[in-house]
Amino acid sequence: MTLDKIIYPNPDIPGGVVLVIPSGELSIDEVARKDVPAGVPYVMVAADDVPVDDTFFEAWEADFSNPDGYGIGADAYFAQQEASE
Repeated sequence: MTLDKIIYPNPDIPGGVVLVIPSGELSIDEVARKDVPAGVPYVMVAADDVPVDDTFFEAWEADFSNPDGYGIGADAYFAQQEASE
């Protein structure tokens, strides 16, 4: 099973999630660190685990009690990249 999507809690909809689909330019780990807001937990999921019907997208729920990591946000991500060059 390939983990190829990222979900994190939606701050605007209690209990809802945000779905991130990496473009392939960066690894899924790098995308999660960059695109998930700072301090927010995320879980990597397989495409097969994401509901196909997005009619009720705002009603999707997930358990973030055991996350794969926490985002650092784009600003911190790019600052780290610049510092490592």
